[in-house]
Amino acid sequence: MIAATALEGPKTPQATIRAICDKQGGLVDLWEASPVRVESNTPQTETIIDALFPGNPLLCCGWSKHRFDTRPRDNWHKMDQLQFIVPNPMMAREGKTKTGKNSAHSLENTGPRRFLIIEQDEGEVDQQASILLHLAEIAPMALALHSGGKSLHGWFYFEGVQEEETNQFMKYAVTLGADPVTWTRSQFVRIPDGLRDKGQRQAVYFFNPEVIP
Repeated sequence: MIAATALEGPKTPQATIRAICDKQGGLVDLWEASPVRVESNTPQTETIIDALFPGNPLLCCGWSKHRFDTRPRDNWHKMDQLQFIVPNPMMAREGKTKTGKNSAHSLENTGPRRFLIIEQDEGEVDQQASILLHLAEIAPMALALHSGGKSLHGWFYFEGVQEEETNQFMKYAVTLGADPVTWTRSQFVRIPDGLRDKGQRQAVYFFNPEVIP
């Protein structure tokens, strides 16, 4: 298993970042590029989750980082009130944490990778949008959402892809400013169109369910 810390290395020069931004545009361009528009004032969390995770898989979701559960999809309700989700289906209701504790949220009970999340805390939101559009030319992007804080999160579909190939993509994203912590399959990320703890909606700016077979 490749540790998240092994992904860190030299950053892409700012001149190259600026060239990417000049070519790709910003947040408006990300919105305009979305094949499906999520424009309703009514949260579309459950519709989006069903497209990302069809069937009735086990999903680990959280109201906070300390209050969470793993349940079959059909047993999750009012998902728009949640903050977090593990972007990969779970294999069991519980697993062992690194400290040996049984938990609904552990790497042990997380299944194979389905999505790789690119989270950026560097740069303004227009720069982050440009980088996601750039990365979408390399790998299929299913979703991009705002954290409700200061970052955009891109969901890239990698189910069935060899880890070496996925790792190369992640390494490149990290050089562009992505946080390597989301490499870990069990890492909580912001749930699409969910609700942050201070009430901000985790709005979806890009949605392309067609990249999911």
